[in-house]
Amino acid sequence: MKYDKLAQDIIKNVGGKSNVNGLTHCVTRLRFKLKDEKKANTEILKNMDGVVTVVQSGGQYQVVIGSHVPEVFEVVSELGGFSSSTAETSEKMSPLNSFIDIISGIFQPCLGILCATGMIKGFVALFVAIGVLDSNSGTYAIFNIIGDCMFYFFPIFLGYTASLKFKLNHFIGMAIGASLVYPTLAGITQGEVLYTLFEGTIFQSPVYITFLGIPVILMSYASSVIPIIISTFVASKIEKIAKKVIPSIFKSFLVPLTTLVIIVPATFIVIGPISTFASSILGSSISSMQEFSPVVAGVILGGLWQVFVMFGLHWGIVPIAYAMWAEFGSTALLTPTFTASFIMMGITLGIYVKTKDDKLKTLCIPSAVSALFGITEPALYGIILPRKKIFITNCLLSGVFGGIMGLIGADAYVMGALGIFQYPAYIDPASGIGTEFYLVIAATIAALIAGFVVTVMM
Repeated sequence: MKYDKLAQDIIKNVGGKSNVNGLTHCVTRLRFKLKDEKKANTEILKNMDGVVTVVQSGGQYQVVIGSHVPEVFEVVSELGGFSSSTAETSEKMSPLNSFIDIISGIFQPCLGILCATGMIKGFVALFVAIGVLDSNSGTYAIFNIIGDCMFYFFPIFLGYTASLKFKLNHFIGMAIGASLVYPTLAGITQGEVLYTLFEGTIFQSPVYITFLGIPVILMSYASSVIPIIISTFVASKIEKIAKKVIPSIFKSFLVPLTTLVIIVPATFIVIGPISTFASSILGSSISSMQEFSPVVAGVILGGLWQVFVMFGLHWGIVPIAYAMWAEFGSTALLTPTFTASFIMMGITLGIYVKTKDDKLKTLCIPSAVSALFGITEPALYGIILPRKKIFITNCLLSGVFGGIMGLIGADAYVMGALGIFQYPAYIDPASGIGTEFYLVIAATIAALIAGFVVTVMM
């Protein structure tokens, strides 16, 4: 009942129920797929109580609500009878928008649980490092299982969300993911090597088994991202063809049978190795760029991060980070972006101290608290973005501290959550708390203070 009026007004001003093809949500936004975005009353929505702003990007009409967006989403979905279907909009999306839409649609449904398990993994490492938890205890083992379960079996989870996006039978998507992390695979790679492919190159791969005489390059797909996404996409096309040619009386079992018999071998023989090699090359290239000039890379990524978030372009970077986690076990790719929310918190508190506008004051404190926990949209859209000099200052400060974080070069070992909950992600599970962990904390505190001081001075 609390959000009924807000939900009704949102539905009305996005063009009504008939103008909505699908609806999903992320941490702070309702993400509509509209048939015609021109029918939406954008200015009315922007000025509506309970709505922070509206962003049109990546083929999505995004209504920014705040951290309570899940509750609003439930009411809007119920009143509108909307699904998270991915029917095409009337306007053809550009290749970039299509890519962003696909990646965000696949990752968004599992972000919450991914952050939760990452936090558990990080805190387990913290408790072991400070001596609160014994790494040989059963308590450690259980918590470690909880922290690892999502990331290790990531292909199964992504198989489900990707099947939603590509309109594939959900269980086929999960079956493909499960085949990639099947326990027996690890045992096979301990056996005799039949021969080696691409010997002497960076793609050198031992062959342990063949399928119908075709060599199969086995590798670890635990935690992998790209192979399952591509395989699920191809499987959706195979399933579509199978549905057309198989008689209705046999479809319930022959369609999934046909799809799996084709796609799983194809994944092991072609899709998996190629996509994994591509991910490795991309990850290595980015790592090389950071090693060549971590400061410059940090300045660019840190300074532009909030711009990327505004337009949804950060979804193009997220899969690269996951690929690097899977390949190397850790990555510093997103480290330069960590200070951004602390800078925004400092800026918001600075505005709170200086402004004489009572309405603005009431917005500052909850926005600052949200930023502390990594939810920056309320501060960004409600307070900082409308003030162009402040927004430019925010980007410049984020670039400076992005460069500092690049210089520190701290690796994150798990996905972690946002804001202060991301600290444990920088604890090495093997060696415990190192100097880089303390430098990261110092940098974020300095970023918060810098945002506050610069804003007060301005």
